[in-house]
Amino acid sequence: MNSAKRTRPLLLFYILVIYVFIQFGWWAYLLIRLNNNVALVSQKVLVLKLQEATINKTELLKEEELLKNKLHKQWLMIFGEGSVFLILLVLGILRTKNSFQKEIELSTQQRNFILSVTHELKSPLASIRLQLETIQKRSLQKTQQEEMLIDAIEDTDRLNALVENILVAARIDNHSYSLSKESANLSEVVKDLTEKASAGFARNHQIKCKITENIYSSFDKIGFHSIFINLLENAVKYSKLGTEIKVSLSTIHKAILISIADQGLGIAKEEKQQVFTRFYRVGNEETRSTKGTGLGLYIVQSLCVAHGWGVSITDAPGGGSVFEITIPTKQHDKQ
Repeated sequence: MNSAKRTRPLLLFYILVIYVFIQFGWWAYLLIRLNNNVALVSQKVLVLKLQEATINKTELLKEEELLKNKLHKQWLMIFGEGSVFLILLVLGILRTKNSFQKEIELSTQQRNFILSVTHELKSPLASIRLQLETIQKRSLQKTQQEEMLIDAIEDTDRLNALVENILVAARIDNHSYSLSKESANLSEVVKDLTEKASAGFARNHQIKCKITENIYSSFDKIGFHSIFINLLENAVKYSKLGTEIKVSLSTIHKAILISIADQGLGIAKEEKQQVFTRFYRVGNEETRSTKGTGLGLYIVQSLCVAHGWGVSITDAPGGGSVFEITIPTKQHDKQ
């Protein structure tokens, strides 16, 4: 039903396009017919003049030649104007069609975003409520209470991260996100974020780190936190429990390379660029089991571009994906 509603404007557009082409064909037919009728009448007038002896045969031939040239020029004019009009018409139709399709895609993505955000908000809230009610109504041992409180804190962190992603995405869209760069030890920052993730949302995965010591760079710490955590969360979401996620930080060709590799399902070639689009997620939101809002990788790419960094996706050996961030030499300051 929803699909029919979304495609209805496009169907009306196609009907209108068919009508316009029919009208164009009818206009061309009438114009050609009129042109031929005028030429025929002109020839008859010349014949009458010859019969009435108002012109001689030589003049008649000259007039006929002029008439043929004029008819030929009119044909060229009709063909030229018709071709230009047809080209402009086709270009306009294609442009309008693309706009319709983009609007339909955006509407679908926004609908999926609302569904996913609703789910992402309700799940941790329900979990927190259940944990707190259990602590309130039951006499639990201290260790059990601590475990439930830890789970509640993790759910709260999850909510906070979701809200933060929405706010960052909104600031990016409004062009109001400003970077506050400062020189810092990138190695220590990556280590700290990885350790916190390993103890939190990534605790059910094997995080293997290969970090070169004392790599310094100038970057926005809050922005880098969003970039790194979103990439790591993406690796966790699309990998099976217990699988390995490799985090590496190194220098190569006088640039800094940050790499996060997972052993998940991987990303199809045609979707490698689409995944950076706002709200884009593979599949249908009503049937998808993987959590997410479709904002994480959009934020990653936007903040990398703002920093002047490159971000790319490659296939991991044996399956999975590798996300790589390349920081140019001019931002690299090893101390």
